[in-house]
Amino acid sequence: MSYTRKDVCRLLKIPGRQLRSWERQQLIPELPSYRFRDLLTLKTVLRLRGESVHPHVIKQTLRALHDRLEKEPHLSEDIRVYRDGRRVRVQVGKQKMDPLSGQLEFDFAAEEINKLLQLPASQKNDVAERLRKKIEADHWFERGLELEQTGAPYEDIISAYKKSAELDPTSAGTFVNLGTVLFNGHAWREAEEQYKKALEIDPNYALAHFNLGNLYDEQSDAESALQHYQEALRLHPSYADAHYNLALLYQALRDIMSAVRHWRAYLKLDSTSTWAQIARRELAKIEAVTVVTGNRPHIVKTDRD
Repeated sequence: MSYTRKDVCRLLKIPGRQLRSWERQQLIPELPSYRFRDLLTLKTVLRLRGESVHPHVIKQTLRALHDRLEKEPHLSEDIRVYRDGRRVRVQVGKQKMDPLSGQLEFDFAAEEINKLLQLPASQKNDVAERLRKKIEADHWFERGLELEQTGAPYEDIISAYKKSAELDPTSAGTFVNLGTVLFNGHAWREAEEQYKKALEIDPNYALAHFNLGNLYDEQSDAESALQHYQEALRLHPSYADAHYNLALLYQALRDIMSAVRHWRAYLKLDSTSTWAQIARRELAKIEAVTVVTGNRPHIVKTDRD
C-alpha cells in the first residue's frame, strides 16, 4: 500500500511545509509516494525533532538504519529509535546498534551484567573492567558530542573523543567523529589516520569512505577521492552527498558524461534544497556548452580555468 503526501500530512498531523523543511534538511528524501516503512521513518523524525535532537544526528542515524535494513529487511518491524540523554540509541531486536556506523553492539547494560553474575570469581574482574571501560567510553563520546554542539574549543573536543577511543578501540563511530573534527581543523594526516582506523573496524562504513573522499578531494588527490566516493555509493546507493561530490569532481576532471550522470542521480534524491538549486545550475552550465547525442554528451566548447 502507498500513501500520498496529503495522506502523510493527515496521518502524522503535520503541515506540508514541515515535510518540505525535512526534505530541505535532507533528513528524508522527496518521494512521489510513501510506503509504510517511510511512515515509520517520518514518525521517528517527528519524535526526535520534538525531543530537540540535532538534525545532523538524526540524518546520520537514519542513514545507518537504512543501510542495515537494506541488508536485513526482516528487521524492519523490530526496531526502536529513542533518545537517551544527549545520544540517540537504536535497538534492533535484542541488540543495540551504533547510530553512526550501523554496527550492532553488545548490550553491556544488560546481557554483559547478567553474564558477569554467572562467571566464576576468577573471571569477574576482567569482565567488570571491560564493562567499566565501555561505560566510561560512552561518557566521553557523549561529552565530545556536547562540546561540538556548544562550540567548545577544538582541543577540548579532540581530547574527549581521544579518551573515548582509548577506552573503546572497537567503536568505528568514535574514530569517524574524531577524524571529522581533525579534518575541520585542517589536520589532514591525523584525520586520515582516524578514518582508516574506522574502516579497519568496519570496512563497510559508508560515512568513513565518504569522509576519506572529502579529505583526498581537499588534497587534490582525485584518484583516491573517486575510489572512496564510489565505495560509499556501492555501500549506500542512495547516498545523495556522494553523488553531489562525485558530480563536482568529475566536472573538474572534464569527465562530462559522468558528471551529468551524478548530477541527475543527486536531483532524483534531493530536488528541493539549496544544494539542489546549485546542482541544477551546474547541470545547466554543462548543457549550455554540450551537444547531447542520445545519452552521451560531447563537449563543443568549454573555457578552461
